[in-house]
Formats: sequence, C-alpha cells, structure tokens
Amino acid sequence: MSVYSVLPTPFDTSGDFDADSLRRVIELFINDGVSGFTALGVTSEVARLTDAERDRVLEATLASVNGRVPVVAGTTADGLRTCIDYTRRAKAAGAAFVMISPPRMLKINSDAVAKHFHEVAAAVDIPIIVQDYPPISGYAMEASLLARIAREVPPARIVKLEDPPTPFKTSRILELATGLDVKIYGGLGGVFLLEELMAGAHGAMTGFAFPMILVKVVDLFRAGKLDEAAEVFYRHVPLMRFEFQEGIGMAIRKEVLKRRGAIAHASIRPPGGTLDAATLAALDRVLAWTNAAVAAD
Repeated sequence: MSVYSVLPTPFDTSGDFDADSLRRVIELFINDGVSGFTALGVTSEVARLTDAERDRVLEATLASVNGRVPVVAGTTADGLRTCIDYTRRAKAAGAAFVMISPPRMLKINSDAVAKHFHEVAAAVDIPIIVQDYPPISGYAMEASLLARIAREVPPARIVKLEDPPTPFKTSRILELATGLDVKIYGGLGGVFLLEELMAGAHGAMTGFAFPMILVKVVDLFRAGKLDEAAEVFYRHVPLMRFEFQEGIGMAIRKEVLKRRGAIAHASIRPPGGTLDAATLAALDRVLAWTNAAVAAD
C-alpha cells in the first residue's frame, strides 16, 4: 500500500513556472513519507501549460526527485497520436508510469475507450495508470470496463478511481478482475481513503497538502490497526473536505502549501479561482484545528 502525491505546478508573480518552489514541495512531501509523485495531473494545472512547459515541469520533477521514489507523468490527450507522443516523451524523460484518462469525444463508448488504451500500450512500453475521473474526460467508466481494460491491456492494471461512490466501485472492479493483479488508488483529495482501503484499494494518489496524514492512515491500516487508522482519518477529514472544493480547491491547496513554507506564491493561472476573505478566514479556522490534530498525532 502506498501514497502518491499529485504535485502542484507553482508559478511566480509573473505567472511563470517556479522550479524552486516545486523542489521545496517535493522535499516537504518526501519528508512526509510519500511513496511517489504524480506530475502533470489535473490539479497540476496541466491544461494551462504549454507543451514546452510540460517538458520543463516533468524534467524539474525528475531532477528534484533524483530517483528516490517513482514519478508518474500525466499524458492524457484528446487525440491518440498526441497521447502516444506525450507518453513517449514521459518515458524518455524517466517517468516510471504514465496516467491517462479516456479522450474527450462526442460519441465515445466502451469499445473506443478500451481501444485507446490498447493502442497506447502497443506503441509505448510503460505501465499505464487508468484515470477514472468523469469531470475531465466527460465519460464515466463502468467497473466492467475498467476490469475489461485490465484483462485485455496488461500494462494498464492500475486504476486511479475518482468516480464516487469510490469504495463501492473499488469492490466491484476487484470482484470483476479476480485473478488479475489490479491495484486501485483513490483520489478526490483523500476524502474516502479509509473506506477505499476497507474495500480493497492499494492506497491514495491525490494532491492533499498534508500527505503525512494519508501516509499514517495507510500505514496503520496496513498494520491491521483499523481503529487507530479510523481515528486519524476522521480527525482530519474536515481539512480534506474543505480543500477539495470545486472551483477553488487548487487555490486552497496552494495557499496551504505556501503556509507550510513550500511555495513562494499561491497563484493560480487564469481562469482558476481565487480565494476571498471569507474563505481565507474559514481556512484559518480549519488549519488551526488540523495543526492541533497533527500535533496530537
């Protein structure tokens, strides 16, 4: 079982990529005990990066990590050729895995989705994490389809599951994929982590700004200490819930990382949401509660 942190993409006051802040985030999260990193994910603001910036972010991530833990690279694209190109570049740069969502198409179906993953796997020899996040792809992947992909495309037997109810869907996928070595990671800010682990998930892959909390929950669960894991998890859910707000979640996460001393500026690229005074005041309160809980741990 493991915890992968999805990295933010820090920007300076001019809106340019801030590699020094990214390096500090990586060091902070390694000290928090994460098992690996994901670069160029949805919450990395990848949709607002140019192709040249994608390469710079991934190269900076791999250089800072320096082989200490594995790095996943997001390579989702609407076109198959673009997805294959991103995947080839990620492998050449040194990524250990790639993460891919179904392409956004007007009339996508399960056969087209399965074929997409098959074609990428045939073109590039690298393990694929199938990201099931309908708000981005516009397509909800049924448990049967995810099990089918695992069966038909062996390199794609890891799932990042972000289609609630994730604990129920986790159980269903594993049931349908009996006999296959399928690993499921929860996302969604970690808000269902404990229940996902109880359903058979392998861990978490999310950008939550306090990954040491997720690491502790996973470690306690893995040690068979379910009650202790539940105590830690439910004590920290308020911050996970607050941080994972639609539209402003990345702004909150960056503000928290700024307060943790990792990034210099909490700026989001337009048209990302910004925080108002009321949200900042609420963040102050939930952070005071969380910091007290972390100290108690």
